[in-house]
Amino acid sequence: MQSRTVRDLALLKTALWAACLFPLARLVYAALAGRLGANPIEAVTLATGKAALVILLITLLVTPVRRITRWNHLIQLRRPLGLFAFFYALLHFLTYVVLDLFFDFAAVGEDILKRPYITVGFAAFVLLIPLAVTSTRGWIRRLGKRWQTLHTLIYVSSVLAIVHFFWKTKADFREVKVYAAILAALLLVRVPRWYRRLRPVSVRR
Repeated sequence: MQSRTVRDLALLKTALWAACLFPLARLVYAALAGRLGANPIEAVTLATGKAALVILLITLLVTPVRRITRWNHLIQLRRPLGLFAFFYALLHFLTYVVLDLFFDFAAVGEDILKRPYITVGFAAFVLLIPLAVTSTRGWIRRLGKRWQTLHTLIYVSSVLAIVHFFWKTKADFREVKVYAAILAALLLVRVPRWYRRLRPVSVRR
């Protein structure tokens, strides 16, 4: 039984890597084939941003699915998913800094201060940095209970990412509304558990 679980988990991790690398592979293929459209920089920016957001939402999906299925080994998927979300968020940010603004950091700073959708997008990215850095077992041991508190930043980052996408969208809001609805559902299913944790001990008794 144990060997079957290990095998199933290995297959699931392989599928996860393949699925998470697919957006990058598709983007590279489109670039080599000249299929990025009239504005390739915008195409890359949009593709990497969507990949980051989708993987971030899937990361939040792991815990509810684990509780429903009671397959606790699923928890091992959160770390690679979170790192892939950060990877695409980093590509998204670098596309903006390198390809769009050509390392004009003064312009980057001005955009962050004066353009709200960039402000919240940058904040969402910055909040993912400590999560990526502290995702190792060593950091989990060092931080102890504080590690879980720190990693609740993923909720804030996810909300900011949705706001960033919403403010960036100019016409068709259907897609961003779907992402927002999914995030709302993923947060709502956590409310009872958060409430139980926050209740005073005297009330629990």
